[in-house]
Amino acid sequence: MKVLTIRNIPDDLYRVIARLAKRNRRSIQQQVLTILERVRVLDNESPVEKAMEIRKRLAGRKLGNTVQEIREERNR
Repeated sequence: MKVLTIRNIPDDLYRVIARLAKRNRRSIQQQVLTILERVRVLDNESPVEKAMEIRKRLAGRKLGNTVQEIREERNR
């Protein structure tokens, strides 16, 4: 694991983090790590962006008629 050192944290921000840590029964380090984990989730690609990427990849492909194929399978 990597180590991260943060310097010159404004006093008011430190107090907010300390208050959150106390409320959640965490150390300040654990609280900061929890906040950073939440940021990682926000950084993930949105479902809309994922859908657009999939549409681009599938563009131009000939897709079958699923309903018709299912009916044909049932009639076998």
